[in-house]
Amino acid sequence: MNRYATPDRPTRTVTIVTVSDVRLSTTSYVVLGMIALRGPSTPYDLKRAVGHSVGYFWHFPHAQLYSEPDRLAELGLLALSVEDSGRRRKTYSLTGPGHDALRDWLAAPTHEHFQMRDVAELKLFFNEVGEPGNVTALAAEQCAQHEKRIAVYEDMVARFGAEPTARPRMITLELGLEMEHAALRFWRALAAGDLDALRRERQDRAGGRTRPA
Repeated sequence: MNRYATPDRPTRTVTIVTVSDVRLSTTSYVVLGMIALRGPSTPYDLKRAVGHSVGYFWHFPHAQLYSEPDRLAELGLLALSVEDSGRRRKTYSLTGPGHDALRDWLAAPTHEHFQMRDVAELKLFFNEVGEPGNVTALAAEQCAQHEKRIAVYEDMVARFGAEPTARPRMITLELGLEMEHAALRFWRALAAGDLDALRRERQDRAGGRTRPA
């Protein structure tokens, strides 16, 4: 029996929940990361920032940017301030534990392979069920889409690439450009009916890596 317990003073068990006991989602880290990069933010600020950055390659319901900050504030990872009057907007800032949680996530091993949810690739898989001209039309559409996205990314490089503060984020942009150019090469080859040339090019690159200097 607990030596502090008496018949008139029953003991009570108190459970202390720490950050390590709580599962943080990828959206949690998007919120923490965005606030770490841009400083105190409202949910609307986060929505705009995500739309111009990670939203290009990480898709999720943006409504979560209005609910997740409150949960992180309850965990002590964000500090919340609310306007006294007017619209009573909520502004969130990163706390010490929030910064630590974000750094721990960045340092943790990443074993997951990248995910790709591409409607065009899904349609391509089922192409034999459709009409013969569907693939040609799909290839033309995708060439236009990837050319458009490449132009957007190249414009970002031209506008922000020389800024020292933006250089760490340019690394992600280079990865995006490489993936867009790879997809564009595929769809152009498919549109031209010459996937064999694409295979030869890939084999040549692989052979170049294995040849002794």
